Amino acid sequence: MSTFAKRERLLLADLLETVGPDAETLCEGWRARDLAAHVIVRERRPDAAGGALIKPLASRLEKVMAEYTAKPYEELIQLIRTGPPRFSPFQLKQVDEAANVVEFYVHTEDVRRAQPDWGRRELDAVFQDTLWSRLERMARLMGRGVPTGLVLRRPDGQTVVAHRGAPVVTVTGEPSELLMFAYGRQGAAQVELEGDAAAIDTLHASRQLGI
Repeated sequence: MSTFAKRERLLLADLLETVGPDAETLCEGWRARDLAAHVIVRERRPDAAGGALIKPLASRLEKVMAEYTAKPYEELIQLIRTGPPRFSPFQLKQVDEAANVVEFYVHTEDVRRAQPDWGRRELDAVFQDTLWSRLERMARLMGRGVPTGLVLRRPDGQTVVAHRGAPVVTVTGEPSELLMFAYGRQGAAQVELEGDAAAIDTLHASRQLGI
């Protein structure tokens, strides 16, 4: 079984260590320290992590995030590297792969692409196929709020409909780039858009992409 999640976890930890706690990220309002705390809270504090989606838990999430961002940055990096607690479901390889491959890939790119000298990573075909399979399952959830029809297409012609509607915008790129686009990182995704010019402008301006 592949261990892409573990690989991306270690890449993220190394990158966060390299750029330092105050480095910018693509996550609005977050520096590297904030992103590191988010990753840790997500897999170590399920009692608070749900606050990202459940409003009654939002204040608890904010409090726990503040506790972790106040920790020494080196400690945050080590917590990411070592992974979740011993009895966490994330310790199971199947759960880790299902839940963390996309999470760690996107957040690694959030850090990389916010730096002025970033360059595109060359990803192997197996990893691209893995990202595509995740995208196929998540596309409608991520595109549910966009104001146009939205089709995501690989260079080989495989497509997935993220949102039904008209006019339709078709976004073409490698699965890794389509994921960045679908997660709301439109400005940093290396993709091509086809369709009505006004619809493309509307989609670019939309803040409704992502979970």
